[in-house]
Amino acid sequence: MRPDVLALILAVGASSWAFRALPFRLDLSGLSPEGRLGRLLAATGPAAIAALFVASALPMLGQGAPLWGGSLAVLAVWYARRSVVLATLAGALAYGLISAMPGW
Repeated sequence: MRPDVLALILAVGASSWAFRALPFRLDLSGLSPEGRLGRLLAATGPAAIAALFVASALPMLGQGAPLWGGSLAVLAVWYARRSVVLATLAGALAYGLISAMPGW
């Protein structure tokens, strides 16, 4: 393996670990929600979810209906119920049902 690829893998792994583990290990009870660090930590979750969605959806752009149907199901259930679990299940169900239809 090339050294630059190995260095990139290690840097991404260390950053991922730091974002996941350090908030549990540090005492953040005195952290102000209006401060810079508080806003950064609050924005990290939605930004990570959006990045994961884009990274997983890009290869499937040519599929059309299953991708859009699943995405719309996630958004509809999220706005109706405000439940991540139900929205995820609805999106997976919609994607599976549309993909199982003849012609997809």
